[in-house]
Amino acid sequence: MKDTTLPLSDITVVSIEQAIAAPLASRHLADWGARVIKIERPGTGDFARGYDTAMDGLSSQFVWTNRSKESLALDIKEEHGQETLEQLLERADVFIQNLAPGAAQRQGLDARSLVERFPRLVACDISGYGSGGPYSNKKAYDLLVQCESGFLSINGTPETPSKSGLAIADIATGMYALNGILMGLHQRARTGRGMAFEVSLFDAMTEWMSYPAYYTRGRGEPIPRSGARHATIAPYGPFATGDGKTVFFGIQNEREWRSFCTVVLGDAQIADDARYVTNSLRLANRDALECAITERFASWSSDEVLARLDRAAIANGKMNDVDALLEHPQIVERNRSRSVETERGAQDMFLPAVTIAGVEPVMGPVPAVGQHTQAILAELAEERAVHQRSNA
Repeated sequence: MKDTTLPLSDITVVSIEQAIAAPLASRHLADWGARVIKIERPGTGDFARGYDTAMDGLSSQFVWTNRSKESLALDIKEEHGQETLEQLLERADVFIQNLAPGAAQRQGLDARSLVERFPRLVACDISGYGSGGPYSNKKAYDLLVQCESGFLSINGTPETPSKSGLAIADIATGMYALNGILMGLHQRARTGRGMAFEVSLFDAMTEWMSYPAYYTRGRGEPIPRSGARHATIAPYGPFATGDGKTVFFGIQNEREWRSFCTVVLGDAQIADDARYVTNSLRLANRDALECAITERFASWSSDEVLARLDRAAIANGKMNDVDALLEHPQIVERNRSRSVETERGAQDMFLPAVTIAGVEPVMGPVPAVGQHTQAILAELAEERAVHQRSNA
């Protein structure tokens, strides 16, 4: 029984999706009640199913992005597949696709073409570099877009540029797609008209790169790679403590700087040291400043340093590994995970980041390839039969 109290319980999504960006967008819709019909290649399905075997033989990335969906195995190049897709689109509220460059347009499945045929549809094209321009037909993967967008040039140590450990181009794109879909649904509620729009990995990362781009243009020089430190604020980053551990903290303004010197370091005079009285000066003299801080921290354990930072109202954090995240008290004590079924058994998964008082997100099973094909085809056949009887 569908929970009609969920915000998107009246929404049906059809998605021809693969990898991360499109599946992440549709999974967020499914979390809050939308019916998401995921169209997959017969047999092999979404190639993200093969990214790894970390979760009892299943791909961790696929499990992350595909709970609460129905899997329909369908060959959309074959006549029966095209007819089935057409019938699905007639009843859909949202359509998402991230096919290879040019493929959707050749098949009439691009957002603009579909909204012309189905005026109430909210349709989203996800691509690597967007329509038009010299890169429009170029294949794009997360790391490559991190490179093209300049992200690697600002990330890493001064000696070595580094990719993000997460698929940030895909994640950003999925979230912008979700944003566009919700705007489209709101527009339709007001006007009765659907909306066609596109989101690209490159445009998503370009938006995320705004601050370093504007800084570079304004200063005439790029933001330096600074490892775990903040590139333009000091002190902000990792500091060793007397027990051999590392703590992180950041100073955001002059009030915090004075509180840090007085309460944490116990020396208000440092705040007025001519080398450190503004952030720009602290940044220019960062090596000397960090040396002075580390000398003080050497007398205290990491817990003592964190306690002092808390007393001074200075934002701080431990350098946890992923195992520590899985057991983090903020997750455990707030019950921020649920058991989700898969074809290989149950897995604990984090709740979506949005919390709505009194409303529980779906957290439904992760489907096997084509698990719902027969049920969906039978449902469509019954609809056709009812339509034929009513027109007889």
